[in-house]
Amino acid sequence: ENEQQWEELARLVQEAGADMIECNFSCPQMTSHAMGSDVGQSPELVEKYCRAVKRGSTLPMLAKMTPNIGDMCEVALAAKRGGADGIAAINTVKSITNIDLNQKIGMPIVNGKSSISGYSGKAVKPIALRFIQQMRTHPELCDFPISGIGGIETWEDAAEFLLLGAATLQVTTGIMQYGYRIVEDMASGLSHYLADQGFDSLQEMVGLANNNIVPAEDLDRSYIVYPRINLDKCVGCGRCYIS
Repeated sequence: ENEQQWEELARLVQEAGADMIECNFSCPQMTSHAMGSDVGQSPELVEKYCRAVKRGSTLPMLAKMTPNIGDMCEVALAAKRGGADGIAAINTVKSITNIDLNQKIGMPIVNGKSSISGYSGKAVKPIALRFIQQMRTHPELCDFPISGIGGIETWEDAAEFLLLGAATLQVTTGIMQYGYRIVEDMASGLSHYLADQGFDSLQEMVGLANNNIVPAEDLDRSYIVYPRINLDKCVGCGRCYIS
């Protein structure tokens, strides 16, 4: 809850043998003010706590960003000013995922009550990609390391994060659902993709997609996309007609 505690915790983590520190400025479920995602919404707190962690440790440090914010760049810049060595993005999205219709309580139920929780997994990937792109194309963050997180399950997902500018990737929910084997599948798939695209290393593809993402006002409004129906796969559902 204060700079001294962050500094002391960083010192203890280094003494315990950690290789690096990731500061969680973004958990949606904390028990007091100015912690978790409250921190990640405040550039002042992020900068202050990053400085504290750097005073307590010489380890590399990432600042983990909350997606529960409109513009992540301001907070990421604060982390950079505070001495962070990179950004990790994103953490979970504040959500009420569903309601038990019989008990009239949100899920999950904890002793008859529920709370706002953090939503993760495949559904948050588009949100994560948007923030990765936003930071990577910011002139003061374009060379700042970003660790991509959020809905990565396949090698295709991993490639998308890399193409938008993530330098490293993190996977949690996908492994919880499908096991550690998916990491091997990602490595194999990315290896084949690199060979197919003529890349010699992953670094060559980092951020390439940003060259083709422009503000909406710069799109060609005269361009028309005509529907193309694959008759071999069409089942006559009528959805295209309804649309």
